[in-house]
Amino acid sequence: MWLYLLALVGLWNLLRLFRERKMVSHLQDKYVFITGCDSGFGNLLARQLDRRGMRVLAACLTEKGAEQLRSKTSDRLETVILDVTKTESIVAATQWVKERVGNRGLWGLVNNAGISGHLGPNEWMNKQNIASVLDVNLLGVIEVTLSTVPLVRKARGRVVNVASIAGRLSFCGGGYCISKYGVEAFSDSLRRELSYFGVKVAIVEPGFFRTDVTNGVTLSSNFQMLWDQTSSEVREVYGENYLASYLKMLNGLDQRCNKDLSLVTDCMEHALTSCHPRTRYSAGWDAKFFYLPMSYLPTFLVDALFYWTSPKPEKAL
Repeated sequence: MWLYLLALVGLWNLLRLFRERKMVSHLQDKYVFITGCDSGFGNLLARQLDRRGMRVLAACLTEKGAEQLRSKTSDRLETVILDVTKTESIVAATQWVKERVGNRGLWGLVNNAGISGHLGPNEWMNKQNIASVLDVNLLGVIEVTLSTVPLVRKARGRVVNVASIAGRLSFCGGGYCISKYGVEAFSDSLRRELSYFGVKVAIVEPGFFRTDVTNGVTLSSNFQMLWDQTSSEVREVYGENYLASYLKMLNGLDQRCNKDLSLVTDCMEHALTSCHPRTRYSAGWDAKFFYLPMSYLPTFLVDALFYWTSPKPEKAL
């Protein structure tokens, strides 16, 4: 019985591999719009697709980021300044994209722009700490998508949303995990709605990679800022040892992150170029063999694991 099951699983994986290797034709005629191209995944993906001959429309937050990207790519790649938190910026960028794609429509939209914001106990936060992250990571994704989806529908193209393993497993307070859970939910509803028009929606769920989002210096600085704004009562409850333990963990985070960003951008590229892209892509060994399996465990086991491995407040029971 077990041999039959193993054979069926092996056959299924072979068929899936064969199916996913079938690539879309005429890629050199297809336009892809990518947000968050100043650095990290977006920057690498823009260069990667440009080398492949696709027509990349790269959105950067700053002119400096746009200039640096253009200096490393061909003349095909074009850049636009985009702040995903501002409606007027999104409207202007969408019009810019529309002028370039014309009647062909937009083959690919990659919602990559994101920030980490403040990570720490929810009790230390105020509404603005959380809202500022949601504004970029979730509301920005939604508004850019709603603005450009008619162009994607015209091309029967693709939407690729960058979520995270933090969209499967909430391991800290603040807006980051909330925003990534939201991206997962938005993507699922969008995929079902757009399937009637031949549009495919994929979600990329990276593990921990060395980007600006996982910059230890920035994260620890933000954590200290949260501590400084808490009340004396909260400081007494959590204690200085808790603060020191968390700062030590955050300061060393980027050293433990994967440096090979192509593991993520290869997933994005496959979602854009395969005739049969996956619904979800787990990028990184930590995502595949730790965080994703953990997300399927019973809640009490996950809670227990976090309880025993995380720093403890001074007044913990």
